[in-house]
Amino acid sequence: MNPADRQAEIVNIIRQKNRVEVGELADFLQISRETIRRDLSELVRAGKVQKFHGGASLPMMTGEGPFRDRMSENAPAKAFIANEAAKLIVPGETVLIDTGSTTLYFAEKLAEIPNLTIVTNSAEIAGVISLAPSQSKTFLLGGEFSGDNRQTVGSMAISQVRTFRAHHAVLTIGALDIRTGIMDFCIEEAQVARAMIEQAESLTVLADSTKFGRIASFEVCGLDRVTNLVCDQQPAGKIKSALKEAGVKIIIAGE
Repeated sequence: MNPADRQAEIVNIIRQKNRVEVGELADFLQISRETIRRDLSELVRAGKVQKFHGGASLPMMTGEGPFRDRMSENAPAKAFIANEAAKLIVPGETVLIDTGSTTLYFAEKLAEIPNLTIVTNSAEIAGVISLAPSQSKTFLLGGEFSGDNRQTVGSMAISQVRTFRAHHAVLTIGALDIRTGIMDFCIEEAQVARAMIEQAESLTVLADSTKFGRIASFEVCGLDRVTNLVCDQQPAGKIKSALKEAGVKIIIAGE
């Protein structure tokens, strides 16, 4: 396992456990404690973890409550999805990214791609990109700030989105079905997502299979507006047929 993959695995383990000791990581990954300590030092510099005596935990910037909980839900699937989605992005492009646990995983992969322009309403994502040595530009949208998931929403954020043109909008979602398409549970997040879609040449949706066939309160867009769906399992039945009819490219992470 190369250092980048090993460090990504360390972050995933810490997300699932919240706190982990050096010895536990060394035993799990079958490498020396000295290597683990070096990896943790690099991850601290990148802002991905924080060290305590004998181990590491999630950084304080990764809020408390529901958003922090979501970071550990389906963590392996989200990591696979993020890795696959990052392959759609090339150096020099502009990417609009909304707030979400899966898009935060995605941002960590984008941090390895040079010379991007990242526009986001997520303070977490902005922090990940700005701390990376990839020489990418980061624009954090202003607006009403939510402390739980560290995002900006509202008319100011939407107005600022409309000053950008982007190659990609990359969004997480609350639900996907054949009647409405893409939906969200929060009206403010749905409004920001719509604005990002309007300003982008392509739309990539990141969704694990638990989102398929669900209904959420607020419509974001129809399936015909989606360019790529990156997911952990192949959609089945009517959902798969509707996606294909709408011309959506289905990308299964890990295949």
